[in-house]
Amino acid sequence: MISKLTILVTGATGQQGGAVARALLSKGHRVKALTRKPDSEAARHLAAAGAEVVAGDLADRASVVRVAEGVDTMFLMGNSYEAGMEEETRQGILAADAAKAAGVGHLIYSSVASADKKTGIPHFESKYLVEKHVAGLGIPYTISAPVAFMENVVAPWSISALSQGNYAFAVPPKRVLQLVALADIGAFVAALAERREQVFGNRFDFAGDELSGEEEAKILSEVIGRPIGYQEIPIAVARQQSEDAARMFEWFDRVGYDVDIAALHREFPEVGWHSFADWAREFDWSVLGQATSAA
Repeated sequence: MISKLTILVTGATGQQGGAVARALLSKGHRVKALTRKPDSEAARHLAAAGAEVVAGDLADRASVVRVAEGVDTMFLMGNSYEAGMEEETRQGILAADAAKAAGVGHLIYSSVASADKKTGIPHFESKYLVEKHVAGLGIPYTISAPVAFMENVVAPWSISALSQGNYAFAVPPKRVLQLVALADIGAFVAALAERREQVFGNRFDFAGDELSGEEEAKILSEVIGRPIGYQEIPIAVARQQSEDAARMFEWFDRVGYDVDIAALHREFPEVGWHSFADWAREFDWSVLGQATSAA
């Protein structure tokens, strides 16, 4: 029988941290949800679900030490889009040091798949700097490294085109990309927390499915019930928006993630992995109507 753990979740009011917090709560663990905004709507939802919402800031070492004392496990993640890559690295190192100072029994750091493979993608490299620091701290740790999110299909930068019948992405239509659902990220981190000693010192790249943009568009058409076409965004256009993102898209086309999905799913069956079609069937597509209204 798995004992109930007390787990500190950073980024708990965001997409990934929220998925982790919900997965842990669903399995009966005690969750301390760290947020800079304890009065936010997302924080109130976590509290209603049973989490203990605690105020803290990854940039404030003392606040992290304070809330981390007495927890069995800490889930640490940064946000390069919000903080910037240099600050994400600085905060990640500071928070990892705080976890050690607080005597946390297991630090799970959320990186990104292939960050350890010299991709040249800035926001992969920024996370890998934290990984290396965590590995050198001399405390029990595990690296959780997801591939691209299935939810990117409905991200703010995608939803408007999708509502008009186009799935737009900056890789060729037949290029296969590995993807993972947010729910599976939460379930995978919960599995790492529960396996504990079995996963200390390990790094796990993980994915739920792999398919091309054309294949995604075909599934979306079937599930949504109207034609969705794939639209390739030129790299030059992506580069105008973000050099970091453009380098990532170029790497997706040139190299890409390489998770052994079948072996991973055999090793972690408790996650209940979603295929892209599974995810699409479970998603509430009423958001497309809302996006059309807002346009």
